[in-house]
Amino acid sequence: MRLYGFVICGLAVLSSACAPATSSAPAPGPPVVDTVVRVDTVEIRTESAANAALEDQVARLQIELLERDVLLSDLQRQLDATRLELVRNMSRLQTQATRAEAASGMAEAEIALATLSRAPGGESLPELARARELFDQSSTEFENENYGGALYLATEVRSAVRSGQSRLGGGSLLDGESLFAVAVPLQTTGRSNVRSGPGLDFEIVYTADAGSALTGQSRTSQWVRIVDDQGREGWIFHTLVTSR
Repeated sequence: MRLYGFVICGLAVLSSACAPATSSAPAPGPPVVDTVVRVDTVEIRTESAANAALEDQVARLQIELLERDVLLSDLQRQLDATRLELVRNMSRLQTQATRAEAASGMAEAEIALATLSRAPGGESLPELARARELFDQSSTEFENENYGGALYLATEVRSAVRSGQSRLGGGSLLDGESLFAVAVPLQTTGRSNVRSGPGLDFEIVYTADAGSALTGQSRTSQWVRIVDDQGREGWIFHTLVTSR
């Protein structure tokens, strides 16, 4: 019995020694640290040489335009002064124009004014404003019994009206079309197509040779309405003409 008990105890001890050890929790690793990376955004503006040159050209043209506006205004003042002096001389010279002749001329001028003002686009014409100013001067001279001067100014009114009617081309202005303050003398830079409207979709009216003399009447953003020495009208792309 003692031997049996000893054997059992030995087996129990052996079994306990051979049993697998209980697994332990893994050792904690190094702490995880969140890394924040800051990126500064730097705005870099670049400008091509072509754009810079274009801006310089636009600025130069704007300055030249201001200069020409001043010159044109000065020339107009000189013309007005010369015309007024001529009219005054007519009064002193007692020209042969009679009251009836002056009244008739003024009546024709007034009818011409009304016709132009009713035409589509007529009110936007600088020629109409000019003609009205001349008509007012004619009326003043008529009241002062300067019938020669009144008749002369009435003739100038009709001339301004004819110029305005020519610029309208017998029709109304297109959308986006702007009249030049004065007729602009131009010439073609090369052999160029003149079209019936401001766009490549319009038919070709005629082809102008290089160096052809044209007169610019109005413009859109990129096209110029012109008339040549033969009275032919049309539209030409702005890069195909230059001043003369």
